[in-house]
Amino acid sequence: MADTPEALLEPPGCDVLVVGCGNLLRGDDGVGPVLVRHLWERGVPDGAKLVDGGTAGMDVAFQMRGARRVVIVDAAATGAAPGTMFEVPGAELAELPLQGLHTHSFRWDHAIAFARWALGGDCPTDITVFLIEVAGVEMGAELSAPVTAAMEQVIDRIERHFLAPLRPDADRDVTVEFTADGYLRLDAATAAARFPSDAVAAVLRDDEFWLIPLRGPRSGGLLLKQRTPAGDRSVLVSEVLRHSPLHGVFRGCWDDEQTALRIPIAGGRERDG
Repeated sequence: MADTPEALLEPPGCDVLVVGCGNLLRGDDGVGPVLVRHLWERGVPDGAKLVDGGTAGMDVAFQMRGARRVVIVDAAATGAAPGTMFEVPGAELAELPLQGLHTHSFRWDHAIAFARWALGGDCPTDITVFLIEVAGVEMGAELSAPVTAAMEQVIDRIERHFLAPLRPDADRDVTVEFTADGYLRLDAATAAARFPSDAVAAVLRDDEFWLIPLRGPRSGGLLLKQRTPAGDRSVLVSEVLRHSPLHGVFRGCWDDEQTALRIPIAGGRERDG
């Protein structure tokens, strides 16, 4: 049976929807959209969707249709110390007024109230709101230091409690290959689970080679590049190995405490197989 026109217009459902509200042009007020961009750089797992509420406006409400869990991030101006982070209790989300709503100032409470009005029983019930107290909202300003620090804390919470459960499981023990032309090769499962942003730091520490995930390309470091349709990755590490060339297959282990893939290389110089 063919889909109805209404069904064709509906966004596909998702396990987690993250919405960043705010105005990018007004300093700390843009913390929501900036956070969404940072999450995108880290890699979005299957089942998650990111929405820039600063540009989506009322469409945010319709994006909520079919979402199992919703996370909304916005700026706040309560008079608290800049960078103070609030997690709005679920009870306070029970009845939000549909007042003062217009496309030029679409805030977190507007998004929820409008979604409940527009979607009715299809509006998600599992909604979490994070608010970050602003230091300033001057036109054209960057995020302030306290708001940036608070944003990083919220990113970590969202990753740990909402996105990490959607990422594929990965073995702690990993097999990698160093090629003669200076590349390190990773399988698709390891790359997706351990290095979702495709940005890494590579260092030699004693008799180990460490590969460390970074938040995104703006953090610097090296970039993992897709080398097969299946998603296998490779990264050029010849500069790191300049005085210690490696060649062959090695076994490494993921270290949760150090957040790094550690590959013992003692006695492995120019080794095949």
